[in-house]
Amino acid sequence: MIIYNVTVNIDHDVHDAWLEWMKEVHIPDVMATGLFTESRMFRVLAEEEGGLTYAVQYTAADMAHYERYRDEHAPRLQADAQAMYGGRFAAFRTLLEVVHPK
Repeated sequence: MIIYNVTVNIDHDVHDAWLEWMKEVHIPDVMATGLFTESRMFRVLAEEEGGLTYAVQYTAADMAHYERYRDEHAPRLQADAQAMYGGRFAAFRTLLEVVHPK
């Protein structure tokens, strides 16, 4: 099982609109690709001067599902985020492999 983790720091002044957009539009769009089995969103409990930080995790059955998402869907969905909130957030992505329990 593969976890695709996206950590996002979002500016305070657009936080509320961004959070609603993530819950109502972006995460459902990612899940609609059919390539992930689960999604979860966490608020990182750390004080950040530049904004609020979240970790969004998507669970894929295997690397092939993640790679298909990356190749076929990620560019469009990331472009949507840039169009909505470009310059107002920073994001980095991490892949995690579940090793226990399996």
